[in-house]
Amino acid sequence: GMSFLTPRTIEDLERRRAMMTRWAWSSCGMMARTPDFLNVAITAWAAGAEFFAQNRPEFKKNVEDYYEFVRENDITLTHTLVNLQKSRIPGMADNLDEQVALTVMKETDAGIIVKGSRMLATLGPITDEIAVYPTRSHLLGEESWRQAFSFAIPCDTPGVKFMCRESLDQGRSHFDHPLGSRFEEMDAVVFFDDVLVPWERVFLLGDVDMCNNHGNATQMNAHTGHQVTTRCVVKAEFILGLAGLMVETLGSDQLAHVQERMGELVVYLEILKACVRASEADAQLNEWGMMCPAQTPLVAGRNLFPRMMYPRMAEIIQILGSSSLMALPSEADFDTTLTPEVERYLATDSSSAKDRTRLFHLAWDVACSSFGGRQVLYERFFGGDPVRNSIALSDNYDRGPAMERVQDFLNRAD
Repeated sequence: GMSFLTPRTIEDLERRRAMMTRWAWSSCGMMARTPDFLNVAITAWAAGAEFFAQNRPEFKKNVEDYYEFVRENDITLTHTLVNLQKSRIPGMADNLDEQVALTVMKETDAGIIVKGSRMLATLGPITDEIAVYPTRSHLLGEESWRQAFSFAIPCDTPGVKFMCRESLDQGRSHFDHPLGSRFEEMDAVVFFDDVLVPWERVFLLGDVDMCNNHGNATQMNAHTGHQVTTRCVVKAEFILGLAGLMVETLGSDQLAHVQERMGELVVYLEILKACVRASEADAQLNEWGMMCPAQTPLVAGRNLFPRMMYPRMAEIIQILGSSSLMALPSEADFDTTLTPEVERYLATDSSSAKDRTRLFHLAWDVACSSFGGRQVLYERFFGGDPVRNSIALSDNYDRGPAMERVQDFLNRAD
């Protein structure tokens, strides 16, 4: 599909974005790990396969072959990026006897043997394969190489085990839980119990610096950021549309405080759209001839959405819905002795009781249900530690020109 396209022009980025938008709308932007996320990542790796050859020459072919395998067989991937750890105290490190982070135990003629744990494999239990990204090592000194690697294997590889959280699909109807009954993508911790990773599935091994830099060096981060921010645009537009239907149904759309909050949702949507378009307008070819969206606008959008935008969007849905989110009969209540009262008293001037109830069940699933709570939590953290992300943006952004202009003004004599 289009998610495996290697963009060569800005028009290619726009075509791919149209495809990603369509995929995102299939889940109202609620599924963060639709296959296109990892498809664009693997595509970026393949385009920059020369990078992997700097680690070991054979890794270049491994990456290129894996890209072709995933593309031609329409493989669905999950991935793990974060190590579990026994303590978050700064300076604490693993040792090989007690390590919980995923670690290379030994190399063999057939491949590498890995043992330990990783999270968070969203969509994992229903995917074909798992890509294990490099992450920071929890081993120090000469042993640090053991936690520097990248590989991909089938999810049913012997020794791979998934531990899932409680399901958000409660077995209810689409009427009662319109999102939770449809878009449970499941999150899982993955245990690797002396798992053999064949050499042809290893992409990086033993080089801490290369593993730390692989996302930016291959421009994978720019392409996954393009997919993520495109999905956020869809999600913001969905929330705006939901809020619009809610206030129209309740007849509150002309109230000043309601219009203020509707305007706030418009601002969020337009900021995200601007981030995506700016990334495309400023896109550049990388050293391997792949057109890459500008990363800074995408990083800005990805910093804003989880910290300031989406939690506030959910809050606005709660505020606009208020008591209507509590006065919610179930679908079954429209076929009981209470049905005449429900249909009479819950109707509004513009909506039947059943249509109103269906709409506000959707609002409940966005902002109040366990599904909605997971959405807010996931958006906060799935892109990484928000504090670290802000630090990285601050460290990598070129403030020099802005500072020079201020200094030039201070030096003016007129």
